[in-house]
Amino acid sequence: MERRKFLQHSAVLGAGVALSPSLLAHPQRPESLQKITILHTNDTHSNIETFPENHAAFPSRGGVARRHTLIQQIRREEQHVLLVDAGDIFQGTPYFNKFNGTLEMKLMSMLEYDAATMGNHDFDIGLDGFLAAKKLATFPFICSNYDFSNTQLKNETVPYKVFQKGAIKIGVFGIGIELEGLVMKSNYGDTVFQDPIEMANKWADYLRMELECDLVICLSHLGFQYRQNKLSDKVLAASTTNIDLIIGGHTHTFLEKPSYAKNAEGKLVLINQAGWAGLSLGRIDFYLGDRKKHKGYELIPV
Repeated sequence: MERRKFLQHSAVLGAGVALSPSLLAHPQRPESLQKITILHTNDTHSNIETFPENHAAFPSRGGVARRHTLIQQIRREEQHVLLVDAGDIFQGTPYFNKFNGTLEMKLMSMLEYDAATMGNHDFDIGLDGFLAAKKLATFPFICSNYDFSNTQLKNETVPYKVFQKGAIKIGVFGIGIELEGLVMKSNYGDTVFQDPIEMANKWADYLRMELECDLVICLSHLGFQYRQNKLSDKVLAASTTNIDLIIGGHTHTFLEKPSYAKNAEGKLVLINQAGWAGLSLGRIDFYLGDRKKHKGYELIPV
């Protein structure tokens, strides 16, 4: 299998988001930096099989089986791996129409995803349909600005999740797009959309300051950027603090290298997105410790 690699390396000394008190209290020598590998997908849209050989744009690309092979290879090579998805798991092929999202949940569970957030198309079979499919998922759905208290999804999602990878605590929260005008009201019912910037600041601050997470990740389904000043990952980054990495979706953007944005305090936030349809697997490597963060990036064609 061909694997074109787009590598981008940078070192951040003091300019990036400050490490948590837990790491600052126990500085490590450079040779003892801990490596964290973040793998991510978005907008897979029920694409289960490899694209056909005669496909005009993506011949013989993609497929869940190939993604599984890549993920397992990386897990054999790396000690600390986190696999996440930024939403729009549903809708796009007859597999979704036939199995109502259950196949996607089963396969993502087999790939051992650690977490996902919800995109607008994940409401396409309504809350009852999503709930039925979600019962087959072995990973949590993280939704930080959708209030499901008065719906069937009450207590079925979480606002954040903390993952312990070696000595590193990784805090993850999820931000979804405005549903009104994008999704039929009957499909999201009494879901309450909460301000993304307000909720992102709330949970990022909580994860960093209260839970002392060393790395804070936002799974976003807002979209990478827009011509008009519409809320996007870039706007979110500029309007918040304490986020290290935004993993995005919705706009199906293939980024050959991550984008950087300055947050509300002038510190750098990494923003990335891996296209759509499972055609690529995003990979970001963090090296943490001794007040340093080195970031390596790879976009792996599937």
